[in-house]
Amino acid sequence: MAPVNSNPENLSKAHLSKGRLALYMLGLFVLILAAVFAYNYSSIKGQLGLGTAYGARVACPCHYVGGRDLTDCEKDFEPGMEIVSLSLDAEKRRVTASVPLIASATAEFREGWGCVMLTEAEAD
Repeated sequence: MAPVNSNPENLSKAHLSKGRLALYMLGLFVLILAAVFAYNYSSIKGQLGLGTAYGARVACPCHYVGGRDLTDCEKDFEPGMEIVSLSLDAEKRRVTASVPLIASATAEFREGWGCVMLTEAEAD
């Protein structure tokens, strides 16, 4: 039977190589995750654009016609829309739904028309 090598120097080298392996595996995982996100970015952006438009379209009449607070209007959202946030421009009577850095949509309340979705040019 061969003696077990319990030299502290050898143990620290083995631990270091396991740590490097874990670091490389983590880096590989992050790289794969970034590649999948980049490959599906246009689809993700389209879905989030649709979600923000839906959020603005639901929240605007909820607030201006129904008289409810925006936080209460978020209860009307579909499951999975937790990432969409709402903001109110009371002066212009607008509700904007957004996902930071990716998508946003604005609906404006117009007397006699109700809530109307605005294009990016109209919202600016």
